[in-house]
Amino acid sequence: MLAPEDYGWPEYIGALAILDGAELLDDRGRVRIEAVRRRLGAKLDLVPRFRQRLQRPRLGLGWPLWVDAPSFDLADHIRVRAVVPPGENEQVLQACEALLRRRLNPARPLWEIWILPGLPAGRVGLFVKLHHAVADGVAGIATLGALLDLSADTPTAETRGWTPAPVPAPGQLLRDNMRRRLRQVRVGLWHLATPIQTARAVRYAPQWREFFGWRPTPKTSLNRPIGAARRLVLIPGRLEPIKQVARAHHATVNDVILTAVTSGLRDLLRTRGEDVHELVLRALVPVSRHGRHPDQATGNRDAMMLVPLPLFEADPVRTLRLIAADTAVRKKQNHPQAATGLMSWPVIQHLTTRLLARQPLLNLSVTNVQGPPKPLYLTGAQLLELFPVVPLVGNLPLGVGVLSYAGQLNLTTVADPDACSDVEVFARGVRGALDELVGGGRLLEAGETADAARHHFAHRGLSGPATSSPVASSPASSGTSPPSTTTRRQPAPR
Repeated sequence: MLAPEDYGWPEYIGALAILDGAELLDDRGRVRIEAVRRRLGAKLDLVPRFRQRLQRPRLGLGWPLWVDAPSFDLADHIRVRAVVPPGENEQVLQACEALLRRRLNPARPLWEIWILPGLPAGRVGLFVKLHHAVADGVAGIATLGALLDLSADTPTAETRGWTPAPVPAPGQLLRDNMRRRLRQVRVGLWHLATPIQTARAVRYAPQWREFFGWRPTPKTSLNRPIGAARRLVLIPGRLEPIKQVARAHHATVNDVILTAVTSGLRDLLRTRGEDVHELVLRALVPVSRHGRHPDQATGNRDAMMLVPLPLFEADPVRTLRLIAADTAVRKKQNHPQAATGLMSWPVIQHLTTRLLARQPLLNLSVTNVQGPPKPLYLTGAQLLELFPVVPLVGNLPLGVGVLSYAGQLNLTTVADPDACSDVEVFARGVRGALDELVGGGRLLEAGETADAARHHFAHRGLSGPATSSPVASSPASSGTSPPSTTTRRQPAPR
């Protein structure tokens, strides 16, 4: 999770919330920031990483490790930034985009919470930003749930004293690193001594076939080098209508979202004058491996599933049919987990990260996280809306975050403003497809089968490998209603 930053791709995840500001603002309209810090500070014992920094030892002393920050001040992490008038969606998103561009101080714990006053009707924005090394999407939402309250009248807990643990001495780090290297050498020698078994394990392991069995996607204008700037477009919606669509079409909520994303990409490329006839692109869909209690998730435990997106199909209902049939098979396969095995080695991470700038297998990422089913509160103020923020890497200038919260299903499109300046075209296409699916009510043709769907993809050489492995994991699923895209005027080039 650290390597992308060396190439100018900040690995920040986060969330934007809109709150009822009545309990957050004083009589003069100022944020009661000390009350917020007291409330959140009393809960930091539930999130140990929020008092730790990431230390990179000297050469030879091992990999980066978490250590307690020698000094810790909540005022460095919980701050106020007023939104410029008139405080509408455009100004709120501009503030969040500016905060995303700010580098987190590596000498401190890698998180920030910003209170954004100045919205109409006494509302207040809340922008949470943390490094992906702290948590993945599921663990990030669990962290937010741990810090916030389940009711408006939750009393403030007493803040307990905290003393940082000493940083491990260089000698201890050296011994730990030597033990780890010896274990790796023993494993490597075993593989060298058993080349046939090793080759078979790599050749037939379903999680590796998931990637090595794919062909490159067709060249389009989507894959371009990206920088550090980000553009956000919000698509708010309701959960229950999308659940109804999924049930009616024997699909999942995630299938419905991927269908809308496919329509958005189709509209985007057609607007750019590109031919989508026979075109199949591919989405990276993180798969949570946090188990049955996502509200207690910590760290990073994402696997990766690749899903073909049939842009050649103009009808959202038929697109949903194709995607649902394909993902039903893929969910039964094992999928490679990021940052495990060889991919946990820093040198391997840097090598693969460098290749991301020219990788030919993926076109965008779509991350769907199941959030709290009931409202959350901060110092008595209810979170009225909650939107996810996802990172971008490599040559993927477009990503989609999806989050369910208290009956909502909200989408955030994150784009590089230079490589994808027409992101609103994509967002309108996503919204249009959801509107059509929710409002159309057309059932699938009875004659369409999963085999027929796989034939569509296989005919184009992009279906990827399929195995009969047992179910290991599945994407987090939730579901939406017809959303309305929050758009803004086209910004001046940065």
